[in-house]
Amino acid sequence: MASLTSISQSHTLLKKPNFTSSIPHNLSSSFTPRDFLLSKTQSLKLPQMASRSYVVSASTTETPRKRYPGEAKGFVEEMRFVAMKLHTKEQAKEGEKEVKQPEEHSVRKWEPSIDGYLKFLVDSKLVYDTLESIIDKAAFPIYAEFRNTGLERSEKLAKDLQWFEEQGYAIPKPSSPGITYAEYLKEISDKDPQAFICHFYNTYFAHSAGGRMIGKKVAQQILNNRELEFYKWDGDLSQLLQNVRDKLNKVAESWTRDEKNHCLEETEKSFKHSGEILRLILS
Repeated sequence: MASLTSISQSHTLLKKPNFTSSIPHNLSSSFTPRDFLLSKTQSLKLPQMASRSYVVSASTTETPRKRYPGEAKGFVEEMRFVAMKLHTKEQAKEGEKEVKQPEEHSVRKWEPSIDGYLKFLVDSKLVYDTLESIIDKAAFPIYAEFRNTGLERSEKLAKDLQWFEEQGYAIPKPSSPGITYAEYLKEISDKDPQAFICHFYNTYFAHSAGGRMIGKKVAQQILNNRELEFYKWDGDLSQLLQNVRDKLNKVAESWTRDEKNHCLEETEKSFKHSGEILRLILS
């Protein structure tokens, strides 16, 4: 219920009363206060009073703000919702993206090669090295919240690459997809924490889900079912993920809606960069 300011009657009965209204700025510009009816009879009844205030209330209906998908459960659920929409139907039942690239097909249809997989592992390590270095240096205080989460992958990948080398494989240098993504992460981490957090979330959480499926399939096809360290976590993975979800939700509580939306909008770039690295497996 919004209240209009008091209306003062003129000292003389020859002048019409002036009405001044103060309308809350958040009401629609089309809002019009109800007409005020002040009869001459009402005015003449109180000649002894210099002024008389009338308080008139106007009833307004304010439409509640529409919630974003997943918002009721926390910001991580909002990020998950946006990310799932960027999958294809072959990759996830919630996916809406049309299949355009080889890596967007179901992993069952992949034909990986050892050389391609090594390129993928090397570029992935560069990305995780970069993410974990940024978190460690913490250009923004919120980054420090995500140190030692148990999701870190850099050391695990180093062990896997060492194993491949011991098997006689030549370890390639990082290629353009990994280098480009690492540079982009460095760039946004220094000036755009919301964008960086989007990449942090999508990189680690995607690997814990679809990434494990990819690892299992590749191991079956070209590694004689060997499970790499890249797909192993110290401790209960579901609990590690929940701990990070809680931290992400807590950090996002201090963000404005515009900052949250900016973070969500970065999801597409995250998928673009990770997709280019994933494609290396099939090269």
